[in-house]
Amino acid sequence: MLEATTGRCFACGADNPIGLRLKFRFEGDEYVTDYTPREEHQGYDDMVHGGLVATVLDEVMARCLWERELPFATAELTVRYKRPFTVGTRGTARARIEKQAARLIEMSAELSGPDGTVYATAKGVFLPVRAQPTGAPT
Repeated sequence: MLEATTGRCFACGADNPIGLRLKFRFEGDEYVTDYTPREEHQGYDDMVHGGLVATVLDEVMARCLWERELPFATAELTVRYKRPFTVGTRGTARARIEKQAARLIEMSAELSGPDGTVYATAKGVFLPVRAQPTGAPT
């Protein structure tokens, strides 16, 4: 595993009092996290802010690489919102590597509900980080 962090990451940091505190696991080749948005995560009434949906999708992809000891960071993120994701709905984000080269990794992710409803999908392009940034995920 890559170097430990301060634990203050907004998405995954256990020591960030306002963070999402996402927890992750591998399921086969996919890297997975669950996210149940709270009331303070809404944009429009009862709808989760799109920026938080993008954050969860980006984080599950980036951490997938760090957990594989690939120190890559997001260079490009494209999110497609399919349906409104509502407050209190349990969502599961899944990431997978689509294409890997020495200087570039392409990934995809999906946020879906327990009934299989897809709320958003993402594609990401990741490039290597020369020196590990302070606060990189653990």
